Formats: sequence, structure tokens, C-alpha cells
Amino acid sequence: MSIDVRRPLAVDLFAGAGGLSLGLEQAGYEVAAAVEYDPIHAAVHEFNFAHSKTFCADVAQISGDSIRAESEIGDREIHLVAGGPPCQGISMIGRRAVDDPRNALLKEFVRLVLELKPRYFLMENVAGLMVGNHRQLLDEVVDLFESSGQYDVLTPVRVLQAAEYGTPQSRRRMILLGSRKGLKLPSYPSATHTPRTIKGTLPIVEKLPLGPSVTDALGDLPDADEFVELLYDDSVERVEFGRASMYALGLRDAKLDSSNFAHLRKHSPGDLTSSARTIHTKKSIDRFKNAVPGTTEPVSRFLRLHPEGISNTLRAGTASDRGAYTAPRPIHPEYPRVITVREAARLHGYPDWFRFHVTKWNGFRQIGNSVPAHLGRAVGAAILAADSLTPAQGGEVKLGSQDLLHMTSKEAHNYFGLAHRVIPQRDRKVDPV
Repeated sequence: MSIDVRRPLAVDLFAGAGGLSLGLEQAGYEVAAAVEYDPIHAAVHEFNFAHSKTFCADVAQISGDSIRAESEIGDREIHLVAGGPPCQGISMIGRRAVDDPRNALLKEFVRLVLELKPRYFLMENVAGLMVGNHRQLLDEVVDLFESSGQYDVLTPVRVLQAAEYGTPQSRRRMILLGSRKGLKLPSYPSATHTPRTIKGTLPIVEKLPLGPSVTDALGDLPDADEFVELLYDDSVERVEFGRASMYALGLRDAKLDSSNFAHLRKHSPGDLTSSARTIHTKKSIDRFKNAVPGTTEPVSRFLRLHPEGISNTLRAGTASDRGAYTAPRPIHPEYPRVITVREAARLHGYPDWFRFHVTKWNGFRQIGNSVPAHLGRAVGAAILAADSLTPAQGGEVKLGSQDLLHMTSKEAHNYFGLAHRVIPQRDRKVDPV
């Protein structure tokens, strides 16, 4: 299977499971290559983007030349390099913050942009990078690009709220955009929706269409607790879905979303996937039943989703080298349980064909670490518009082997030919419910 070289080519660094890859593809990009350090996440990315090249590699140890040579990009022009390099955001008095080893991946992102020479770049990160001492990091990244003499940077840098672009979740991300010298700088995309609040109250003035609600995202999904199979697996075949909102229909069938230019994937639309059940104690169930939608349950500190509101920011939890704790999951608005991975994916804008690792811990990490698809799509479309490119619909492609979704960490390391373990073995923690 090959990439579609008629579409503008993009490279996704720090790709995770592929949230930003997905949004850019929906905007009209062909994600020709992606780089991800964690082999579990890289395997999931390869499953969902089987037609392109997924590198399981440390960004600091890969070159622009090798990305070109070991993918189908070759000497073709790259339109966009995108990514969200992790950083600790710690400023060091008397020295450049980007020189701190904890922030080194920010410099590696700049290095690869300069080596790959795309027409545009997109760096996303936490909103906190805009304030306090953390701002030093962002300013130094901007200086690295501008002092190279090769790129202009769009300023002032902005934080975008995903709920303003059709995501039923509050999630703010810093977006840094730049263009090769001589090219038109893109503009930040204008908001497309008036976001609802977490408590479900409506805005006084609606200048834009009201954004989708939690019910719009979850209302047609059957209750995972009805299926014994989901105690042992994360999917069940041929189930009955309910009546879908326009938002949910777009996630169930991409052909119903006219602004979605992604490749069509062959999948079974009647299957309920990424929906492994969570077993709660009777005490937890009773507390969840009594929790008022739009408020925080006092013992677990979990938000109970309001049916007419939006979700709070879905978190990733901690990696295996930081305790492997599962992030707090919202309580379902109708059922006395926390949401499933698929329900979290719906709140993030992932279509139903998109799959995650079969374990809940990895699945929630992959969602919590990713950019909501509608936000990525909006930013990608704005970059294409700056270059006067009209997006073309992607053709039909196949998903990868489901074995990629079931791999243990050891199996994923071996699959990608890694000689040494780069991600520590998980010390499993009990879910805090």
C-alpha cells in the first residue's frame, strides 16, 4: 500500500497513536511518515495509518535524510512538519531553557524542521507554555526558527480551545505556526462553534452554531456493561446502535462529513470496539448514581458528565516510568460507571474505525496525549489555505493487522527491532475507583 503523492505531504513527529496525524489527514494532508518513541503507541499508529511509514524511534536519534530515505517521501517536497514535543517547561537561570536535557526535544523538533525543509511547520504544546517562566521556552523556540534565517513565525502565538472547533471537550493547546521564507504565513483558524459549558448551561449569545454535547457524542453508543464479552476483550461484533446525532454520524461514516478529506478505511461499522468494561465496587456504583451531572463526585473526584454539556479535559495518566497511574475518567452521564475508551474517543473526535491498544490504560493514555481531530483539522486546513491549496479526497485504504493492537510492551519492542527496552515495564496500579 502506498501514499497518495498527489496530496500535500506531511511528517508527524512525536506522533503517539495519531490524533494530529488524523486531523491533518482530514484537512487534506497525506501523512507520509510519523515518528513515535513508545513502541506500543507506534504499533497503534501503524494499525491506523498502515499505508504510510511509522518510525518507532527517538526523535533525537533520527535524521531528516533517514526519514526521507526510509519512507516514500524520497526527494519530494514536504509541505508540513508537525508535532508536539514533550518538555518539562523548566527555566534555568542564566542559561537557555531549551539547553536543559529535560527540554531537549524542543530543539530536536527545530532541527528536523530545518533538515526536512518543509514549506510550513506546526508545533503544538500545553497552554502553560504561554505563561510565567515557562514562556522562556516558547520564546527560545521562536528565536531558534527566526535566527536560522529560513523560517518566519506567526506571532503573537495563540492558544486554541478545541471546543470552539466542534469538539465536545474543553481542551486548550498552544499552536505555533511558521512558514519557509518567502511563503505566506498562515492565519489561525477562526472558531467554528460556540462551545457549551461543562455544566450544560447555554451561552447567552450564540454567534456561531452551538457545539456538540456529550449526548451528541455518546447517545447512540450501546452500554458496554450489557456485553459479557467486554469483560475479557475490548470489542464485540454486530451490536445495535441507537439514533445518532449529526456529530456521531460523522464519526460512524466519514462520507457524511463534507469537510473530512481523510482516506476511507474498511471496517465493520456494526462492531463496538475499544470498549473494555471497568469493574466498580457497589460503593462506587452507588456514589456514581448519586452524583449530579456537571459536578464532581466528592469521593473519587471524578466529574459526572452533563448530557447537554461538554467533557472536561481528558488526561493521559502517568507513563510507566512515573508510576503508571490511570488518569481520572469522567462518569458517564446516564450509567453509574466511568466512560470507556471508545466513549473517550468520541469526546475527542476520533472516528469509530480508529482503534486503540486493547488495554484501558494504554487506550486512555493514547487519547489523553493526543490533539482532538477537529482541532488538528482546522489548523491543517488553515495552513493549506495560506498556500492556496484545495484539498482532495483521499481514497480507500486498509487498516493494519489487529495483532498490532494486542502487543505487550516486549512484543512491540521486538516488532520494531529495538535492541534495548526504551519504555520501562509497567508496574500495574489499581484503578482509583
